[in-house]
Amino acid sequence: MAKHSAALLVYKLDVERGLVVLIAHMGGPFWARKNERAWSIPKGEYEEGEEARAAALREFEEEMGSQPPTNDILEMGEFRQPSGKVITVYAVEGDFDLSSFRSNTFEMEWPKGSGTIQEFPEVDRADWVTTARAAVLLVKGQVPIIEQLRDTLAERGAAVGGTSESVS
Repeated sequence: MAKHSAALLVYKLDVERGLVVLIAHMGGPFWARKNERAWSIPKGEYEEGEEARAAALREFEEEMGSQPPTNDILEMGEFRQPSGKVITVYAVEGDFDLSSFRSNTFEMEWPKGSGTIQEFPEVDRADWVTTARAAVLLVKGQVPIIEQLRDTLAERGAAVGGTSESVS
């Protein structure tokens, strides 16, 4: 059975850059020296019976260190990842002060086989980026989420342009 995650994609419409999204760089030693394809939309797994929307809000707060914006939340649908995991995605327009960023942590043996347990942030930084930049930074399976957000907002009449028009 596929694992399920829930994600909350926070976005805003910037006068100069158009649609920008909040993404987070994955923490831990595996991702430390990587940039492209090492970012994610704030998300996390949830158990059967748990509401996906509630999980997305909880995971945002755990990974970003503060509550998400409280504007109207858009349901973006489910996105199957190359690993088989299914991400249920929600989007919300709002702001996030990057200076308030702080992530929860996890423990793992590092270096592998050393017997030493170290603590690492789940995500180690966050940034507002254009959708074109997000398409380069996000793990490949999450790029369609950005494309869906652009399409959804454009259908609703939002000016999603800017100096970087193309996602792909």
